[in-house]
Order: sequence, then C-alpha cells, then structure tokens
Amino acid sequence: MALVSAESIAKHYGEGDARVTALAGVSLGVDGGEYVAIMGPSGSGKSTLLSILGAMNPPTHGRLLLDGIDVYALSQERQADLRREYIGFVFQQLELIPYLTALENVMLPLAITPDRDKRERALDALDRVGLDEVKARRLPSELSGGEQGRVAIARAIVNHPPVVLADEPVGSLDTSTGRQILEQLRGLADAGHAVIMVTHNPESTEHVDRIVQIRDGRVTCDDRPVDCPVPV
Repeated sequence: MALVSAESIAKHYGEGDARVTALAGVSLGVDGGEYVAIMGPSGSGKSTLLSILGAMNPPTHGRLLLDGIDVYALSQERQADLRREYIGFVFQQLELIPYLTALENVMLPLAITPDRDKRERALDALDRVGLDEVKARRLPSELSGGEQGRVAIARAIVNHPPVVLADEPVGSLDTSTGRQILEQLRGLADAGHAVIMVTHNPESTEHVDRIVQIRDGRVTCDDRPVDCPVPV
C-alpha cells in the first residue's frame, strides 16, 4: 500500500440545485521517495485535494489512508495528532513570523517537544536545508528569498514527517529563488519523504517523478512528465 492513498475522494459543497462538486471520485497513491505534482486550471479541485490530503478537510465520500490509517475515521483530536506526526506543510507565502528568528520559526511546530530538544532539532532541520547557525539567528527580513524558503522547508520537516505538502511553493518567488526551493523539495523526496506539490506552472515540474492532472474534479492523467505532458 502507498504511504498516501486517496480512494475515490469526492467533495461537494452546498445542497440541491446549489451543490457544487469540487472533486468527483479522485484516487491517488504516493509512495515515500516520490515527488508528485498536482496540476490543473483554476477551479479544477487541486487545492481542495491538497487540503484533504493534509487531513484538514474531510471528503464528502471516499477515504484517505496515511500509512494504512483511515484518517477521517479518527476523532478530530487524533486527526490533529496524525497531521503533526505525518505531514509537513510548505505554504505559498511561506508564512514566516517576521519578528521571530529563523531558528524560532522552525521551532514553532515543536510546541509539545521538551525544551531541551527543540533547539537541537530545529538546528538540525536548518542544517538539512543548508543554513548554518549564523543564519539561524537572523530574522526573515535579514535573509534572502531563497534562504527564507529554506527556513519554511526546515519548519515543514522539523518533526520528520513522512509526507510533505507544498501549495504553490514558488508562486510568489523570483525564478532563481523558486528554482532553489524546487531543488530542495526534490532533495526531500530523495531522502525518502513523499512530496506532493500543487502548482499551475509547468516550469515547476522539472524535477518531479509524476504529474497528476486534474480537470473538473477528476484525474485526467497520472503518469511520468514525459507521458503526462503539461498543457501549454
């Protein structure tokens, strides 16, 4: 079984004549070590799917299994525990707290970790993305765009989650900075994480193993980039 397994996921909003279908029976499996891009036009359902994969948005129908665990069959409290243990998030706007140092930003997901371990784990995560202790002491405004992106990735992986979800991670970045972030995500997959990225930009798929194209809430292609060409 895949590390991440979405089975016939459907998501509807509203009732009766006002009902809107965001997803119409999407099935998807992603293994550890895979880097997958979810692509589709605006309104295709890709962001809805990512929120369901992130254990934040229960489907109307279907199941999400993480490491064989039926996520939405759990209590909300246990879902939150599972989200913290299994999933790291990289957001489009990076969402760094401007008045906290890079180190303090990375420590945020470690709220329930004993204080003596937080600093060491955060420094280790920053080291994994190529930032040393000098950069760790700086505020986001004192870092380059690429370095800020690395801090966001370090924060996503500080709990050693098997799954990393990235929502348009280079959408607001310049080309050079965006390339650095995409290479970092590739590195996470090479290290064994399952990396799932939502993007609308064909240039962001250079390093992925598979592209999953979605249109009107349905998967239209799920294959290697060469076999699942992105629309132009």
